[in-house]
Amino acid sequence: MDGLSLMRKIDANSIPLVFFDPQYRSILDKQNYGNEGESRGKRQLELPQMTEDVIVSFIKEIERILIPTGHLMLWVDKYILCSGFSNFVVGTQFEVVDLITWNKNRMGMGYRTRRFSEYLIIFQKPPKMAKGVWQIHDIPDVWTEKVDNGNYNHIHAKPVELQKRLIEAVTNNGDIVVDPAAGGYSVMKSALKAGRQFLGCDILG
Repeated sequence: MDGLSLMRKIDANSIPLVFFDPQYRSILDKQNYGNEGESRGKRQLELPQMTEDVIVSFIKEIERILIPTGHLMLWVDKYILCSGFSNFVVGTQFEVVDLITWNKNRMGMGYRTRRFSEYLIIFQKPPKMAKGVWQIHDIPDVWTEKVDNGNYNHIHAKPVELQKRLIEAVTNNGDIVVDPAAGGYSVMKSALKAGRQFLGCDILG
């Protein structure tokens, strides 16, 4: 099921937390410096890619369904972090309130430096506030967690324990956590471990 179709069925101002991990074509384009070709990104190339316009549409719909003070947690890599992500949230009220670096504890690909990290940008829907909203204060902004992609059957498997802690920080027992581009459904695993409900889908099923 398409994530936009799913979110359009959700009431406005009803969800406290959404995770979003877009599969963005320009990441691969930025990696193809020189004559290296695309062979090293073959598994990524096989996944459906989102254009920037599609990502913007997702984020606007996420803003609609989030409650006031609700959070969007957006996974990006270093290319998006460095080149800028403001276009993704254009026309929304989202404000960046934090950033977490995920140390994968394993060496990835790279034509220059080898990638060890991904980044989680944390946005909040106004009003921006932490007191009474962010309930856990021992989460470090550099988190080490090794994930075996094979175990989750998806190239972009994410850290279940980190996501669980973040879910516990900004939601309550029984709340619904949404992931409209669920991939390997790591957010579902995290939400269920935290005693929350999960609503999500992926274009590949």
